[in-house]
Amino acid sequence: MSELISLDAEGYALAHTSALTGPLAGAADWTLSNTPWPGMMSGLAELRLLQALIVAGGARRVLEIGTFTGVGTVGMAAALPEGGRVITLEFDEAHAEIAHRHIDASGLGDRIELIVGDALETLRRLDGPFDLVYVDAAKEDYPGYYEAVVPKLAPRGVIVADNLFRAGAVLDDTARDLGTRRMREFTDLVQADDRTDNVLLTVGDGLMLAWRKPAAG
Repeated sequence: MSELISLDAEGYALAHTSALTGPLAGAADWTLSNTPWPGMMSGLAELRLLQALIVAGGARRVLEIGTFTGVGTVGMAAALPEGGRVITLEFDEAHAEIAHRHIDASGLGDRIELIVGDALETLRRLDGPFDLVYVDAAKEDYPGYYEAVVPKLAPRGVIVADNLFRAGAVLDDTARDLGTRRMREFTDLVQADDRTDNVLLTVGDGLMLAWRKPAAG
């Protein structure tokens, strides 16, 4: 949970958000019980927001940077229409193996392509356009991810980047670790980019949404 929102408010919000069910709930429960850093998993509010963006925007081609155990991957795939596809990138082979198990159990494997390797290297090879790009991977690489995906964004596509607050560290002037410094750089980069409009939401640990500015005229 975010340290920036009261526990009462966050608890009330989660109690009034559709719960996960079926294989998706199973994947989330496994992650909570069997990983040392379950907070790396997409939270309920973030996942439901991603699904809402997919449904509202009619997204058919989704890019995810950072698979972890596949909970977000499966959740986004479940919201896609027939013929939709999620391409998800994961650096850690052990995480990818777990994600494959959850993807297979979901019955949505035909909608998902998992690519293992360095995300920045993979992004250079991938062709757009993407209707939704979800970024939740190495925080020090967020500026690089952003620069790589903006040219591949569909005209009405949306970038969603997670963990913008880093549990409040970005608001602490004494925090100087690399991930926090790069997150501040990323936030400033998006804010100053004349190609996109953006909004930073106080959902979970902070979500930055960015989309192409409408063409003039």
